Amino acid sequence: MNERLEALKIEHRDIGQQLTVREAVFDLKAQRTLAKRHAELGEIIEKYERLENIKKEIADNEDILKTEKDAAMIALAQEELARNHKKEATIEEEIADFLSPSTHGTYKHAIVEIRAGTGGEEAALFAAQLYRMYTRYAHNRGWKAALIDSSQTPLGGFKEVVFELSGARVYADMRFESGVHRVQRIPETEKQGRIHTSTVSVAVLPEVEESEITINPSDLRVETYRAGGPGGQNVNKVETAVRVIHIPTGTVVASQEERSQARNREKALQILQSKLIQAQEEKAQKEQGQMRKEQIGTGDRSEKIRTYNYPQDRVTDHRIKKSWYNIPSIIEGNMGEIIEELKKQIADS
Repeated sequence: MNERLEALKIEHRDIGQQLTVREAVFDLKAQRTLAKRHAELGEIIEKYERLENIKKEIADNEDILKTEKDAAMIALAQEELARNHKKEATIEEEIADFLSPSTHGTYKHAIVEIRAGTGGEEAALFAAQLYRMYTRYAHNRGWKAALIDSSQTPLGGFKEVVFELSGARVYADMRFESGVHRVQRIPETEKQGRIHTSTVSVAVLPEVEESEITINPSDLRVETYRAGGPGGQNVNKVETAVRVIHIPTGTVVASQEERSQARNREKALQILQSKLIQAQEEKAQKEQGQMRKEQIGTGDRSEKIRTYNYPQDRVTDHRIKKSWYNIPSIIEGNMGEIIEELKKQIADS
């Protein structure tokens, strides 16, 4: 382990030096790639160092159990030993994920798409709440959230909203959110007190590098239009919004939140790349009969993964058959416990 840690430290140091070189500053694409790798290495080095400290604490507690005679001290040492063994297993698993080529994609940033399903305006309002939940969770994790495209309803809901999350291990957490989210509650407009059931679909795409997939320009149809919503005269009066259609697959993506047509085009193409490479991976997985149980971005998205039952103040994830309570807190972004349980049960199964 020490040899691997030293190698990572050397790479981390070398990349840090490269980022300070004058030439690298002006190559924005190279700089972004280096900065992303530097951040990933910094995180994994921190995990290695934490693991070493925990192993030392485990050894100390084991020594106490060998020599201590006092029953109270023995009980404390046993309790601390159990906690540290649990921490040790978790960190070792995270390090293994990072070092495994097959899970490298879990360290990428993510594009999240939320679309209202059945339920009309109520579904749109819940889509807005999920958007709030994810952006609040991102804030709690120290990630950045950037809106890409949205279509709002008169009451403040979203027919659809697309946004980017960037930060350490974003996709590793968010990939489990793909699927249909069902809400059961009494809408504010419901006069007879009846519980309505609505659905919202969530798709989480790993952000891909430009080199990961090549798109033939002749396969694209690019359309421009005026962006809606706030943003100033340039955004609302000039055709800065961009819609890109991939003709062979019929895939359509759009971006309207950037202030220039060039930036919106760049962002739309980035999302298109993510969708196409994910489709390629899913096709290969289907052919091999090894589809992941979380069913990210597949036809299985039609099956609900989670229900938010407001009358009972309960959130149930149907994949692991586990429930949590206090929906208002969860919608405010306090969903870390749900994510961790999904990572533990689905990723390991």
